Amino acid sequence: MAPDLRNYLTVTGGYWAFTITDGAIRMLVVLYFHLLGYSPFEVAMLFLFYEFFGIVTNLVGGWLGARIGLNLTMHIGMGMQVIALAMLAVPDAWLSVPYVMFAQALSGIAKDLNKMSAKASVKTLVSSDSSSQLFKWVAILTGSKNALKGGGFFIGAALLQWIGFRAALLVLAGMLLVVLIITVIMLPSGVGKMKSKPKFS
Repeated sequence: MAPDLRNYLTVTGGYWAFTITDGAIRMLVVLYFHLLGYSPFEVAMLFLFYEFFGIVTNLVGGWLGARIGLNLTMHIGMGMQVIALAMLAVPDAWLSVPYVMFAQALSGIAKDLNKMSAKASVKTLVSSDSSSQLFKWVAILTGSKNALKGGGFFIGAALLQWIGFRAALLVLAGMLLVVLIITVIMLPSGVGKMKSKPKFS
């Protein structure tokens, strides 16, 4: 397999795996905290920091990727998602609204670091003689995002039904950790890293 295609498939596979876990964790949190008796407003509050810190990450993500490399920011995002999943696999007494909001904030940062890194690294990893070809590569990467996240909703609900909340979180964390290790091994270092350190402006 050509190196460019191998790298593209590695990035795409990592992005897809992350997207599935991201959809699953959303559904797990909504359904489980509803079962615990949280009000609709309290459940909605759990996702406030997830969205807010996603905005913050989008503002600084490109600058960070240019300084340390896009593959590293993608791996940081995966690692943070593993931590966020593990944080929720604690006894119910620990699952206060502020605690879960903090875990969701980590997950929101992780999501946008991973998304930004995967999309931006395609242009660096894939050799293309025309912009239309590059567009096709990016479309394949991102066009299935909503379908995969929707699939993650069903996976999260199924895991909650079959093995319970904490076991489901640990299964997802373990799966993503394996994907993280594979992408660290397979991707070249320094993708997207600029030789000069760009200033944040």
